[in-house]
Amino acid sequence: MADPMRIRAQAAGDKTTVRVLMSHEMETGQRKDAEGKTVPAWFIQEVTAAHNGKQVLQAEWGPAVSKNPFLQFVVKGAKAGDKISVSWKDNKGETRTDEATIS
Repeated sequence: MADPMRIRAQAAGDKTTVRVLMSHEMETGQRKDAEGKTVPAWFIQEVTAAHNGKQVLQAEWGPAVSKNPFLQFVVKGAKAGDKISVSWKDNKGETRTDEATIS
């Protein structure tokens, strides 16, 4: 798997826009391979984000989310220099966490 995530966070006034690109294959469990066998489901189930260690977002995803999903959200009260961290866990138990400094 390539880099698990790319996070960009930009402050504008009292709001910060956070953009996250996650690297994940996101299989639905309905596709068949070249031999006709079903490709097992493999998708991100839980996504969380924190601003300076305090959780600001929690999401539950399913198999309908596209490959290499993009997530964008706004955090109020965040400012340049603060930290934003994003974590995900998939249905096979794999987890990834990344952090970015707000610019």
